[in-house]
Amino acid sequence: MKKTIRFLAVFLSVVMMVALLCAAPASALSFECDVEQYSDTLLMINLDTGMEVFAKEADTRRYPAALTKVMTYIVAAEAFDDFDTKIPIKQSCIDSVINQGMSCSGVDWYIGESLTVENLLYAMMLPTGHDAAMVFADYVGEGNVQAFVDKMNAKAEELGCTDTHFTNPFGTHDDNHYTTARDLYKITKYAMGLPLFSKICGTATYYAREDDDVPFITTNWLIDSGRGGDYYYVYATGVKNGSTQQAGRCLIANAVYDGYAYMCICLHAPYDESKDENEQYCMIEAANMFRWAFLNLSFVTPVTKDTPVCEQKVDHAWDTESILLVPETDFNVILPDGYSKGDIKIVPDSTDPVSAPINKGDIVTTATVYYKDEPFTQINLVSNDSVGVSPILYTTDAIRGILTSPWFLIAVGLIVVLFIVYVTVSSSYAKKRKRDKKK
Repeated sequence: MKKTIRFLAVFLSVVMMVALLCAAPASALSFECDVEQYSDTLLMINLDTGMEVFAKEADTRRYPAALTKVMTYIVAAEAFDDFDTKIPIKQSCIDSVINQGMSCSGVDWYIGESLTVENLLYAMMLPTGHDAAMVFADYVGEGNVQAFVDKMNAKAEELGCTDTHFTNPFGTHDDNHYTTARDLYKITKYAMGLPLFSKICGTATYYAREDDDVPFITTNWLIDSGRGGDYYYVYATGVKNGSTQQAGRCLIANAVYDGYAYMCICLHAPYDESKDENEQYCMIEAANMFRWAFLNLSFVTPVTKDTPVCEQKVDHAWDTESILLVPETDFNVILPDGYSKGDIKIVPDSTDPVSAPINKGDIVTTATVYYKDEPFTQINLVSNDSVGVSPILYTTDAIRGILTSPWFLIAVGLIVVLFIVYVTVSSSYAKKRKRDKKK
């Protein structure tokens, strides 16, 4: 009996844990921010916790321009075990870029020669080289650029992107070439785990060969102290910028300061190709957003694993009717400086009774965490004590449950009906035999 009860308890706990993992939403919260905003879409995420601290139209479809090359990097990098592999620079690749009205960014200097995968990754990410992207698409796609693009879309789906579709590896405009800020975060976060990505995207100047006279130079002025001028931001560490008339100015930027790391994604900021001077609005905006975050947001622990959250009713337990629930772990979060503890509320998602046995640390339910009445994440609540099961209470309750079960009542009703039918048929049959005897 006890073994059966324990098995059922363990089984239900596993089912609950799986359900919680599948249902728990990502942390999302927009704090009040007084930074002047230029982009129609803006998303800022703390990279230490994965917590969103500001979001504006983060799920709206946008054209990504050259930010596309982050996905191009992923597909290209994962196609090679050795970044020293040499790839020939073919005339046909360069001609294809030029014929499509795109500019080359330096790879065309090496036609008829070969560059390493590492060389080409720098050439693609720093000066946003369409020619380097074409060389990768041609080589990895075995002469079929569409095959390479199919890999890009398959990877986006694999990473959980819900509103992203690529039609080319460059970022040139196409109505069916789009993404969202949240999808770009997933893509870039994944890319940051690949070899050399962060190093390349944080480099301002790179020479493919020691005897080269002209280097590949980044277009991201946030990280270029020599050429960035007023756009240079000392704490910026990458990643990629781009622009087209339809996409506007776009940027994915990372910055690190005093142990805090943030990613800022700006999409569809003003851009006018007809003007000689056109502000890099995304770079201004990103630097200001970083300053705001570094100066106003801090990593705090408003609730620890020893903080009681609520009591939960327990059925079938010895000597107790309820258990105390606490967070599974210390709850760490990014909050504005000077926040009040009253701003944080933890509300259990379920108050339904649970059945013993329960061990200390078992997940009992989840709770939604609110900041100023705005929900932004979920946490697991666990039992603060172990509670044994009472076989008598369990058996009594089980019998009561069976006796009051609709299926049991239906079964009893069927038996009664069948009995009545049996009695009626038997009575009619007996009377018939009696009449036959008299005859």
